[in-house]
Amino acid sequence: MELTIIGTGTMARGIGTRAVAGGNTVTVHGTEQAKADELARELGASTKAGTVGDRIVGDVVVPALWYPVTLEVAHRYGEQLDGKVVVDISNPIDVDAFEPIVPDGGSAAEELAAAAPGANVVKAFNTTFAGTLAGGGEVGGQALDVFLASDDEGAKQTVAQLVESMGLRPVDAGPLRRARQLEAMGYLHMAVQEPLGTGFGSTIKIVS
Repeated sequence: MELTIIGTGTMARGIGTRAVAGGNTVTVHGTEQAKADELARELGASTKAGTVGDRIVGDVVVPALWYPVTLEVAHRYGEQLDGKVVVDISNPIDVDAFEPIVPDGGSAAEELAAAAPGANVVKAFNTTFAGTLAGGGEVGGQALDVFLASDDEGAKQTVAQLVESMGLRPVDAGPLRRARQLEAMGYLHMAVQEPLGTGFGSTIKIVS
């Protein structure tokens, strides 16, 4: 599968690491060419680098960005996102107060869908931490669960295939409006790190 990751931070590195390990082709777009080049070299294989606003490569786009930067970038790419599967990994959080934000659109993912109406938005990876992705995609010998929400079943299946290629387990959470619950779960997972002392090395997993 061919995908473009927008961003050069820790989540871009984590998702990119798993994508390359799964045999996928990755292009990284950064705000600075030097940072994109550095991450592309780190990810290795045939990873390419570019800057934000460059032509989208592949059918899957992963803005590995903080809310609401994701929305700003969506407007910048505009019609380039039409027909693409766009994976929203963000959690709407006030980073200074470390408190959740309730987006006007109901969830960050739903706001992204409104900002890019021609795209097929899938919520995913917002409950997984960068270190656990880059570190092998597992915690305690268990593959990470990646919860998916989307109104487009084809797009959801595409992301599920991407997740499986990474050695992770996709979990269908339903329509895009379920992103509201997933984002609340993502915030809670972050909020318990300090009292549990898990150092962002934990995962949320359904066990039966």
